[in-house]
Amino acid sequence: MRVVLAEDVFLLRDGLIRTLQEHGCEVVAVDNGPSLLRALLDDGDAAPDVAVVDVRLPPTFTDEGLQAALEARRRRPGLPVLILSQYVEQLYANELLAGGEGAVGYLLKDRVTHTEQFIDAVRRVAAGGTVMDPQVISRLLLRSDARGTIGSLTPRERDVLELMAEGRSNAAIATGLHISESAVAKHTASIFTKLRIGPSADDNRRVLAVLAYLKR
Repeated sequence: MRVVLAEDVFLLRDGLIRTLQEHGCEVVAVDNGPSLLRALLDDGDAAPDVAVVDVRLPPTFTDEGLQAALEARRRRPGLPVLILSQYVEQLYANELLAGGEGAVGYLLKDRVTHTEQFIDAVRRVAAGGTVMDPQVISRLLLRSDARGTIGSLTPRERDVLELMAEGRSNAAIATGLHISESAVAKHTASIFTKLRIGPSADDNRRVLAVLAYLKR
């Protein structure tokens, strides 16, 4: 798997390169927005399977990395992108999910120190999945709950929704909550009914639909 890594802090970049290489990835590392965009649009042998992108990159140190990744996805629809951020920013999540295409992720940088979680997130995004940091999901749920949008959900349905929004399959949700897959399916159907979102067999579309509703 070929990974384009965009991170301007040398020590973190070097650590991520080593981690990705140890798990069989070929890494192309860049440290600024313009270089990132060029790397993501490469149509040759160095074309990426997935991008791991820090939100803040030179030259602006604002959201240069995110904007370069979004521009690359506009030119190459479906390009897998995993965004890294120091803080929970709902605006970043909104922009990343706006296209509704999947193959996206948003992790806090603290998460990359958990090697297996980080590598799992990279692989899931590369495979077309959607990965959202649990803290991002919690923030979205809290803001939505304040507006009464999920007040009708039971505590167990909220648990299922949080794991669903992290990109977990029904089997993974069942394992995590120590319930049966049939129970997960029933909770999922109830969630979509209460939130007025049509259910789908496509996990990525399901996650994106839930997040699109929660971030309104």
